[in-house]
Amino acid sequence: MKDADSAKPNAAPAADSQTAKRRFENKIALVTGASDQGIGGAIAERLVRDGANVALVARHEPKRLVKKLRRLGRIVTFTLCDITKQDEVQRAMDECIGQFGKLDILINNAGIEVARPLADFTDDQWLSLLDVNLNGAIRMTRAALAHLSSPGGAIVNVASALALGGCPSFSIYSASKAGMVGLTQSLAWELAPRGIRVVAVAPGMVHTPMIHKHIEHLSKATWQKILDCHPLGMGMPHDVAAAVTFLASDDARWITGVTLPLGWAQHYPLPVEQFLQ
Repeated sequence: MKDADSAKPNAAPAADSQTAKRRFENKIALVTGASDQGIGGAIAERLVRDGANVALVARHEPKRLVKKLRRLGRIVTFTLCDITKQDEVQRAMDECIGQFGKLDILINNAGIEVARPLADFTDDQWLSLLDVNLNGAIRMTRAALAHLSSPGGAIVNVASALALGGCPSFSIYSASKAGMVGLTQSLAWELAPRGIRVVAVAPGMVHTPMIHKHIEHLSKATWQKILDCHPLGMGMPHDVAAAVTFLASDDARWITGVTLPLGWAQHYPLPVEQFLQ
């Protein structure tokens, strides 16, 4: 992990300009899968720092995150919710609307990861991956449709680089995230007449506890190959949060139906140096 730690970008920049503070003034956002450490928590913090009141939805209460966000002077609620269960999804949405009276932004961030060859998956494992990552986003989105501000509402789906590029042992995970990309593209057209935007981000590898548990067991050579896939280095949760909150904001009012890759770029590994000799 020493090499991994040395590759981390700098800490999150302070979003302290007056413009940033007002960007989500009077806006209500719901974030799924928020945790004390990770992408969901970073997104929630950025939304709050930029002026939003936030409803957090997750299977486990992120007590440190909730305490931290409430100190920033905005209203922050938490609802225990398993997004694979329709009744819990509806209850979470009802509690959000009961508290705030409206919803402006939905962030579908909740997700799980299982990596193994397709032949080694049990039915329960691959169905669970799809049910959380894709069906969960669909359930939450469907529950939000009647409440999203129209015009002006925004849905941001957190997909993955593996939705756009393949990798051995990630077939089911990739399929679940690719489904989110397809959902984003088609739903954007469906909701455009209501003035509601639907966008997604596709992050490469990000320094989170979920990733670090894998990194600890990697050789230096393998770790270097991972770094080589990220031209700007691996990202931090706040890097994803910055992109997500931009896409959720009125600054992106003319952007819909797209999936923004984060931290990586498509690459065709031609031996260019030899061609140029």
